[in-house]
Amino acid sequence: MTFSLRKTIILAITLAFVAGIAFTSSAQKSKITIEDLYTDYTFSAEGISALRWLEDSKGYSTLVKNEEVGGRDIVRTDAVSGKTKVLVSANQLIPKGDTTALSIRNYIWSADNSKVLIFTNTRKVWRRHTRGDYWVLELKSGKLTQIAPDMNPARLMFAKFSPDAKNVGFVYFNNIYVQSLETNKIEQLTTDGNDIIVNGTFDWAYEEELNCRDGYRWSPDNKTISFWRSNTEGMGTFYLINNIDSVYPKLTALPYPKVGTPSSSVKIGAINLADKKITWMDIPGDKREHYLARMEWAQNSDELIIQQLNRPQNTNKVFFANAKTGTAKLVYTEKVDTWLDVYNDMTWLNDDKEFTWLSDNTGWLHLNKISRTDGKMTPITSGDYEVVTLLNVEPKSGWAYFMASPENGTQLYLYRSKLDGTGQPERLTPKDEAGYHSYKLSENGKYAIHDWSNATTPSTYEVVELPSHKVIRVLEDNKELKETLAKYAIPQKEFIKIKTAEAEFDAWIIKPIDFDPNKKYPLLFYVYGEPAGCTVEDYYGDFWHPFLAQEGYIVMSIDNRGTPQPRGREWRKSVYEKIGVISSYDQAACARKIIEWDFIDKERVGIWGWSGGGSSTLQAMFRYPEIYKTGIAIAFISDQRVYDNIYQERYMNTLDKNEAGYIEGSPITHVEGLEGNLLLMYGSADDNCHYQNCQMLVDQLIKHNKYFTMIDYPLRDHGIWQRENTTMHLRMTMLRFLNLNLPAGGVSSEAKAKGEK
Repeated sequence: MTFSLRKTIILAITLAFVAGIAFTSSAQKSKITIEDLYTDYTFSAEGISALRWLEDSKGYSTLVKNEEVGGRDIVRTDAVSGKTKVLVSANQLIPKGDTTALSIRNYIWSADNSKVLIFTNTRKVWRRHTRGDYWVLELKSGKLTQIAPDMNPARLMFAKFSPDAKNVGFVYFNNIYVQSLETNKIEQLTTDGNDIIVNGTFDWAYEEELNCRDGYRWSPDNKTISFWRSNTEGMGTFYLINNIDSVYPKLTALPYPKVGTPSSSVKIGAINLADKKITWMDIPGDKREHYLARMEWAQNSDELIIQQLNRPQNTNKVFFANAKTGTAKLVYTEKVDTWLDVYNDMTWLNDDKEFTWLSDNTGWLHLNKISRTDGKMTPITSGDYEVVTLLNVEPKSGWAYFMASPENGTQLYLYRSKLDGTGQPERLTPKDEAGYHSYKLSENGKYAIHDWSNATTPSTYEVVELPSHKVIRVLEDNKELKETLAKYAIPQKEFIKIKTAEAEFDAWIIKPIDFDPNKKYPLLFYVYGEPAGCTVEDYYGDFWHPFLAQEGYIVMSIDNRGTPQPRGREWRKSVYEKIGVISSYDQAACARKIIEWDFIDKERVGIWGWSGGGSSTLQAMFRYPEIYKTGIAIAFISDQRVYDNIYQERYMNTLDKNEAGYIEGSPITHVEGLEGNLLLMYGSADDNCHYQNCQMLVDQLIKHNKYFTMIDYPLRDHGIWQRENTTMHLRMTMLRFLNLNLPAGGVSSEAKAKGEK
């Protein structure tokens, strides 16, 4: 139910929205077809492939198709002049005895850019492709070497260079190995890895909810490797069932910690490569009741800096651990009454005497620096706004670059502030470029690759100079896409605000092209509603909802309290221990305001959502049947107690402290309230929100004599896209259900009074 999937779904399914053109009703313009979206990908936007800033900060590398031999070249582009040079030709990536260049899934430069590590022949592990084969190319000699060629194919994980680029470390069947690039000798560093003991990577919950995947780190002096070791023994096992590929079912065992059940026992060790001795870090506390959420070398080869969250995730302790002795020293503790999000953007300052830290202890999420000796916190930014992401720190010039949006929580811009905490933040993104921005800064902060879009403008990629934001070159302006979109009549997305007694909410609305304010239209809400993400953001990408508006629906989305808009701690954390309760209340309060608008048909009001949005849809249908007449719930959680413990306990506290809250906040508790038309859609191989949720809900709906429609997608996961024609089938099923139960189109007040269509 994490929100990382929402953007993936939007990008993969909807692809594009509008093209920064004047919108006029025109008989000559084409209508969007569902084939445009899911078969022809008519509106697919161009991007920049696998960009990496190079070590000198003067140029960057990208992947470019090699037309002669196939495959892709790695090409260097000078940031200022735009002059290009092929650093690695696809010809150099043809293994001896083969005729085909390696397919590059990812590539990693050595620190000095003298070697490149190619990730190929990959396999998906839960969310991402993190398993495959690795090859090293030495640029000077052209030598191409496969890492661990005698090991099972497509089984290596997280290979990476040592800082001096003389060795490559990797994970293989839950053990850590190192291969010398000089001798090709392979040494196994851990030996106890198996289906229960996991070294150098993580179990499902750590990966999904703490974003932990690569589980080991090279020391700066190349002599030590630190790593996580997880013991999953005692954790519950969930089984995914494959009923369609053989006569008898095949089971996939998935260690998965449900709410209130044991987590992995995790510890951190440091391997001395000279003698293979492992020193374990002495971090206090029950290993199954705490999470070692982050670990890095503390800018030297003697100490590790480790973040430890307690089970309820309301306390984060920062330790410095001696890699040789294992002795750990607590240097900073942050504790709150609700929950803490793990901190990712740690940067070292003041000759490594301080590190950056984001905290909302003032009520707003701000950038601070913490002393490594006494844990004293000193603010860098302050005020009634939030720092969303730290991008870069320039100690010499004394600036911190970060993303923020003080005036509009649906947008995002580049700012900088002085590291000494003086002065006001300075916005670097031009004022006339309203929307959503992202930046990939060079190491010295002098240049950035800038990506800008909004709901009426597809992405433009350009090289900019900082801090002036002077555009040096446009890399991609999606001109052809704009020309294509100009041929279509596309309903616009308008950003508005809805005010209730409790708060003011950001929302968007899309009306049909031929909208007539004197008619009554069906209203369809798109909802997510959980703390893991927002739906009301001014960036390019949504096309499914304009398609529905074209068909005759008014489509809206609202971000309720608890969604992570940068609107302060009270907004984000007011839902603590009340997940599903406040969100559905807010959505319904806004809906009551909206259905009083003259052009809304309050008898034709629907709602749909995926994952957390599926749960929110169920809450709406069960709790507020007088408002919502039709709902489509996809890949939902019906009972919060059967989701994973890290996510659910973060926002709901532990089960022993808030069992009543879990019950009240679960849709399954309120099935008796269903009165309208409900469609349930689920993938039977969903490793995230288990199919169990659907079956448990169905059981209760039957018990209470509630009628519904259900479709099961066999062996599809949380994204419900695998196997032929799945996405098209799912969207057509949604459209047919809406047409049947929430008829599209505007109806005049007179016709409606007569019961006419």
